[in-house]
This record gives sequence, C-alpha cells and structure tokens, in this order.
Amino acid sequence: MKGNKAKRIFAVLVCLAFALSVPFSASAEVDIDELIPGGMAFGVKLFASGAVVLGTTGVETAEGLAEPAKDAGLEAGDVIIRIGGREFESASELIEVVAGSGGRALSLVYTRNGEEYTVKVTPARDIEHGIYRLGVLVKDSTAGIGTVTFIDPETLDFGGLGHGIYDSGTGTLMPLARGAVVEVEINEVVKSERNAPGELRGDFGRVVVGELWSNSDEGVFGRLSEIPDTHYEPIPVADKDTVEAGKAQILTTLSGEGIGIYDVEIEEIYTASGSTKNFLIRVTDESLLSITGGIVQGMSGSPIIQNGRLVGAVTHVLVSDPTRGYGIFIENMLDSAFDTASCDAA
Repeated sequence: MKGNKAKRIFAVLVCLAFALSVPFSASAEVDIDELIPGGMAFGVKLFASGAVVLGTTGVETAEGLAEPAKDAGLEAGDVIIRIGGREFESASELIEVVAGSGGRALSLVYTRNGEEYTVKVTPARDIEHGIYRLGVLVKDSTAGIGTVTFIDPETLDFGGLGHGIYDSGTGTLMPLARGAVVEVEINEVVKSERNAPGELRGDFGRVVVGELWSNSDEGVFGRLSEIPDTHYEPIPVADKDTVEAGKAQILTTLSGEGIGIYDVEIEEIYTASGSTKNFLIRVTDESLLSITGGIVQGMSGSPIIQNGRLVGAVTHVLVSDPTRGYGIFIENMLDSAFDTASCDAA
C-alpha cells in the first residue's frame, strides 16, 4: 500500500465446480483509499487442512506399550497433511486410515515450522479396542469470537482479528481448509484484571454470513454475503508512516446494542517489520474501562481510528496491565489479505 492508498485486487474469478482452491486473478489491480471500519463481533468456525498434533501417547498392545508416533519423531505442533498416500479432510478420516492399515507401515507427511517431512510409521494394535492406532492426539477444527476490522464496500471482502487463529495448546497457526463466518450476539463481558485477561462471550447464530479464505499471522480474511446493518461509512486508510502517538478511538461491540466508539491513546510506535505488535495503545475511555477493565479477548480486530482515518486494529492485551495492548498497522493487514486471497470452489 503506497501513497495513502490500499491495493485491492479485483476478484476476477472463475470458480469451477471442482474440489480445488482457485486463486484470485490479479488481472486488474486498482488503488482505493477508503474502507468501511468494522467493530462488529463475528463468530468463526475454522476447519484445518490437515490435523494439528496436540501430543503423542502410548498404545497398549499385547507386547506392551508402543509409541508409534513418538518413535517416528512427531511432536506437538506438527501438522499431518497426508498418510498412506492420501490427503484427508478430518481427524476422523485420519483415524480410519490408520485403523484400516492392518498394521502395515504407512508413509506419513507432516509440516513443522513451514518445512515438509516424510516418515514411515507402523500403527500398533490397541489390545483393549482391537484397532490400530498411531498414539497421537490431533485436532482439525476450532471456533471463536473476534471483531471485524474492515470491509471493502465494493467486493465485501473483509479482515478481522489482526492476528491469526492458533491452537491454544501448541501455539500452531491453524492451517485453513475452509472456514465459515456466522453472526454472534454478545451477552456477557468477563472483565479483565491484572494477570487475568477477560473475554467477550456470546451465542453463535445458525446462519452463515460469510466465508474465510485465509488464516494468517496478520489476521483472518474472507468475504461477507452482505454488509451488516450496523456499520459506519467508509473512511480513509492510513499509511503506517502517518500513524502517530496521541489520541485515537476504537470501534467494538460489547452487547446486543451494537458498535460503540471509545477513546484510546497511542503511546508508542514500533518499527519492527511484519509484526502484529506495531504500536502500544492505552484505553482511556472511562465507560469502556468500567465495563471491560481495558482490553478483553474477543476485542481483537477492533478497528483503530485516528484523525478520521483507519490506522490499524487491536491485537493483544498486556496481561500485566489490561488497560494497555498492542495494535497492528492496517497496512500490514491489507498486505497480508490480498497476498493470500483465494476462492474455494465446491
């Protein structure tokens, strides 16, 4: 994004009816300088492309305890993407392949820190249940509440959270196969206290209102089916080098009454490239402090506005002082959003 302009790639797509992911065609690229600031809460249901390893465990066999996964070198945080020469869409499919192996060695492909590895693993027969197991605990989906940061008024592309969705146990960025956006009604705020971050709690709606195409370090991105009724008009987008220390506002939803605007202070700006902690903010709004104690989980993605421009989003709370937290430059979110845009065809 250069010259106070945010790059938007037209969605010139041909999503054919095949089970594959078709990338955005960058056949036309234009500059825009305005986006709709978000602030509305949303629910996300994410299904991983593969299975995240939560840990390894032993398998009780007739010969004693076996640890096939551990012996093959698997560790918490690895992502299994293929086994026995085939990909799978859920942890249950992975289990089925292993159970039907008959104890034969299987080729297993996994990723770790962005690198791909292939190992041989021999399932062990569980003496209690009579089926073959790897001795591995896996996870293939997650769900949670966040806040929309921006919406493109022309394409309805949106970004939220300001950071990725990670497995809480391993810290692994969940690899996205598909994801759904659903409405959520906030019905409770657990107030933040020193060393005890609070959270927004709410009920997920049944209607899907959008889809995700990316889960990245800088946020989640996708497309909404329509612009929410409770929304602000488009505002200019700021380059990161124009963000300054001083007064600002955040937009966030704390109840069913809609989006609220609250005062904050940008206290310090950092220059680390690619970070989701680009500047430090402090909540100064007494009404927000009385309700939340500062920043709570679920407020991630709340847009930050300074001098009438969209400058970034709330990303993290300082556990030791929940009145303070970090923000990401909107420029970093947009760069990530349109670098990874894709369309999933049914």
